[in-house]
Amino acid sequence: MFPIRDHNPSQSRPIVTYLLIAANVAMYLLTLPALEGGEMLWVRLALYPLAISNGEMFSGLLTHMFLHAGFMHLAGNMLFLWIFGDNLEDQMGKPGFLAFYLACGLAAAAGQIASEPFSPVPMVGASGAIAGVMGGYLLLFPKARIDILFIFIIFFKVFTVPAWIMLALWFAIQLFGGFSSVGSEGGVAYWAHAGGFLAGLILTLPVFLRRGGPSFWNRTHGKPPHADAVYPPSRIPRVRR
Repeated sequence: MFPIRDHNPSQSRPIVTYLLIAANVAMYLLTLPALEGGEMLWVRLALYPLAISNGEMFSGLLTHMFLHAGFMHLAGNMLFLWIFGDNLEDQMGKPGFLAFYLACGLAAAAGQIASEPFSPVPMVGASGAIAGVMGGYLLLFPKARIDILFIFIIFFKVFTVPAWIMLALWFAIQLFGGFSSVGSEGGVAYWAHAGGFLAGLILTLPVFLRRGGPSFWNRTHGKPPHADAVYPPSRIPRVRR
């Protein structure tokens, strides 16, 4: 089950969101193992909690946000950024959104390092920063409509749900994963996701208050302040027994 789109296209062209996606794709291509020196570049730019705890390799705090461990890792992260990034960029402005994104990525790294300060396992991925985007989206647009693709064996179905349901469920999964993965090695950086999400909520609070706080929700009904997009019915075929 994963989101495929929202019903709220941005009012302006989300240049920063486009550039972040392009930077992640470019870095993925540059660090492919098949490219000469690509794997070594990936190793040098990853984030190592143990190194940070020892006062070394601080550049990884920033560079790890643009590395990915595989194509599906990259594709999933960029899908989430594509869906949720444009509306936040509308509200924060382009420089503000870029600063917000990077700050959420740093907060996510801090959360993961705090949970495993002596781990030698490299941490990579934009998901911590994107989790912050999701947290900010939840605060500003809790009732925005999100299309979810549900897949169960051979059953495919698209559901439309309010953003708060999808995002709250996603955050709960990160907390559950974080507590249940204590002591395990490698895998998903759940505490980075949770830390980035909480940072996104907190850093978006000033924007929310400047818009009027709860009165902003009253004016917009918890959605981005423009008309919903209208999509044709899903073309995903039904598979009958």
